Amino acid sequence: MTNAQETIKEKTTLFERLGGHSGVSEIVEDAVEAHMNNPVIKVRFLPYKEDPENLKKIKEHLVQFFSAGSGAQVEYHGKEMPDAHRGMNINAEEYMAAIDDIMSVLEKHNIDENSRNEVLAILWSLKGMIMAK
Repeated sequence: MTNAQETIKEKTTLFERLGGHSGVSEIVEDAVEAHMNNPVIKVRFLPYKEDPENLKKIKEHLVQFFSAGSGAQVEYHGKEMPDAHRGMNINAEEYMAAIDDIMSVLEKHNIDENSRNEVLAILWSLKGMIMAK
């Protein structure tokens, strides 16, 4: 990579590297689908198929959350992470399964390794707010 390419890359946000709004929306769509097919966590996600309005709302919140957390000038209208996951008692195996799904989706979307690592760091930083709440 040339110095000019490195400078351009440094100036782009993670949000931009994820493909902007359309890219993040596709990643969320694919990640939710992966969760619904993952034997470790699908029991938590399959009920949303029976409630398409709620599923749509959750996906919108996920897009907002991912967008805001990756550098977009977007306002997140969902619950705080501890509130959103309260009473779910998510264990380490489930949390890792969700992370694995997301990382696989990022690879499927040809997101570069550095950007995937940034997403992984963000997901890891949320662990304490999500697990066993």
